[in-house]
Amino acid sequence: MQNLTLLDGQKFQITIQRLCRQLIENHNDFSDSVLIGIQPRGIYLAYRVAEELRKILPESNILQGDLDITFYRDDFRRRDSQLVPNQTKIDFIIEGKKVIMMDDVLWTGRTIRAAMDAMQAFGRPQKVELLTLVDRRYSRHIPVAPDYVGIEVDSIASQKVVVSWRETDGEDRIVLVSEVKE
Repeated sequence: MQNLTLLDGQKFQITIQRLCRQLIENHNDFSDSVLIGIQPRGIYLAYRVAEELRKILPESNILQGDLDITFYRDDFRRRDSQLVPNQTKIDFIIEGKKVIMMDDVLWTGRTIRAAMDAMQAFGRPQKVELLTLVDRRYSRHIPVAPDYVGIEVDSIASQKVVVSWRETDGEDRIVLVSEVKE
């Protein structure tokens, strides 16, 4: 295995802050906007963005929730092991709101398609945007594109992008993992 660190430490935090500033440009005080993190790993991005936005805009009411897509995926019946769903925590209605969906890595787009289906249980949004920390370009199965991107990575199918979060992994870091053939 060969690991290439794409982002870590202070640059990781600066990327989160840049994404927050871009959101503020388009959503002002967030009175008509909500943040939804896609389970399992997009929730850490949503928590971090919401935390940063609350620091920048202390007077704003930033609504943030977690969305589980386990049974909305088109491949959930193809798994050999039993599925264990994550928890959905959305205590607000998204009807007529601008929804900013968040996931750590955008690769094929299938997770985003599933999230769009799952989100409909909470109302019909006025608009849906996508914020992703890592955009693995050129690998889409579904034609989706992020509105906000932390970093773009050109990778091949045999490579993997791993995002580590200080909340669960002890550090903020993005690594591109490649298998080395001997």
